[in-house]
Amino acid sequence: MLQGLLNLRACLHRSAAIRTLSTGTLMIKEPLNYREGERVHPSDAATTKKVRVHESATGRVICDLICSGQHEVDLAARSAQTAFQTWSQMSGLERGRILLEAARIIRDQKEEIAVMETINNGKPVYEARADVDTAWQCIEYYAGLAGTLSGQHFQLPGGSFAYTRREPLGVCVGIGAWNYPFQIASWKAAPALACGNAMVFKPSPLTPVTAVMLAEIFTKAGIPKGLFNVVQGDATTGEFLCNHPEVAKISFTGSVPTGSKIMEMASKGIKPVTLELGGKSPVIIFSDCDMDNAVKGSLMANFLSQGQVCNNGTRVFVQREIHDRFLAEVVNRTKNIKIGDPLLEDTKMGALISQTHLDRVLGFVKQAKEQGATVLCGGEKYVPEDLKLKNGYYMKPCILANCRDDMTCVKEEIFGPVMSVLVFDTEEEVLQRANTTTFGLAAAVFTRDISRAHRVVASFQAGVCYINNYNLTPMEVPFGGYKMSGIGRENGQITLEHYSQLKTVYVEMGNVECTL
Repeated sequence: MLQGLLNLRACLHRSAAIRTLSTGTLMIKEPLNYREGERVHPSDAATTKKVRVHESATGRVICDLICSGQHEVDLAARSAQTAFQTWSQMSGLERGRILLEAARIIRDQKEEIAVMETINNGKPVYEARADVDTAWQCIEYYAGLAGTLSGQHFQLPGGSFAYTRREPLGVCVGIGAWNYPFQIASWKAAPALACGNAMVFKPSPLTPVTAVMLAEIFTKAGIPKGLFNVVQGDATTGEFLCNHPEVAKISFTGSVPTGSKIMEMASKGIKPVTLELGGKSPVIIFSDCDMDNAVKGSLMANFLSQGQVCNNGTRVFVQREIHDRFLAEVVNRTKNIKIGDPLLEDTKMGALISQTHLDRVLGFVKQAKEQGATVLCGGEKYVPEDLKLKNGYYMKPCILANCRDDMTCVKEEIFGPVMSVLVFDTEEEVLQRANTTTFGLAAAVFTRDISRAHRVVASFQAGVCYINNYNLTPMEVPFGGYKMSGIGRENGQITLEHYSQLKTVYVEMGNVECTL
């Protein structure tokens, strides 16, 4: 009883402290691994390497991340397997009740989570709050579905019958990306746990902070200890997880090269994978569009989270008749995007994730100019007036005009605030160009002609298509890509199939007919 009160007081104290944090003040000293219902240092910390974690807004080091080795991964997997034995025997309604409680706690702690996400990731705090909302909504959604998992009944001749059972897989691995740390952890955990699985989650080493907060929330909500564990680390840690014999499934969000490696490792154990990978999505704007909506949609498709969004519509095709007008309006709006301290309420664009990534994005802009593109605005490093932000990873959002389909900026995923604008004449022409890519995550069309809109989206080779909007991800709707943009789906009822397996049972009501 006393220990529980002390833990409660510690949580309340930490919650109040987080709410009052400002940019440039956070230092993390608590362990960031989570196993058996508590924060722990990796069991093999003495023999593994450390990774420095930076605050994107200032460039400060906020902690040294201790990577998990094989022994820590073993402990996390075995702990999850033990918890799975209890969790999988609970009814769907019982699991759903606990997940609903987790969603409620996230709502209550929304501000603390958003602040920590902003400090670690660099995105504006208003965006981080929206990410937290999508997290609890996802958990709440799958809590409602947990009690609906069921099979089918098949009547067979002679009174015999068969039925199917939808059963959990076991211990699932979730590997997250740095652009939406808390949201991705929630999106992977919610359907996995709803189906009766356990999960070991590895965040990106660049953004390790908030996944462990999610783990604490699940524990507080009432899941068995060990059901949701967090192991921190780099690619080597990820390899230990993917190759672990206790792991039944892997769900990964990140780059195509890493996704390919994970698929190769999973194939050795014939493990199912969900891969949510990169994109180079097209936005097609016809001359009959609502211009204001087309401009706003293009901004949403390119500059949320500093352009670090996998499904961003970075190839913006504009019909010739309105091309110049569109450019004038989108450039004007882009120049007015306020860049700065991401914890300030009026900031609309924060810092990119790291100096290395900032240099990479600026390198794409430089190459685009060398290949003939015109920079209409931005495309350069930004140094805020606030001195504490001078070493942060900021850049001005960029609009590139006079782009061609063969340019590197049009073909490769930049993953930064860079919009490439291309001109087109006919529907047939632009569809052929839009689909000429190895990616297929998302696509959009802006037009007042509803017949054309449906005709165009039917021709898109992409998993998520938008008509007259962009970058919406309601929980009820599946999210995922075609081609090299991934396998499987996040969100929606279909995802339950990715975290469960089907067992067929045949029941003989008569005698065995032996033909031997």
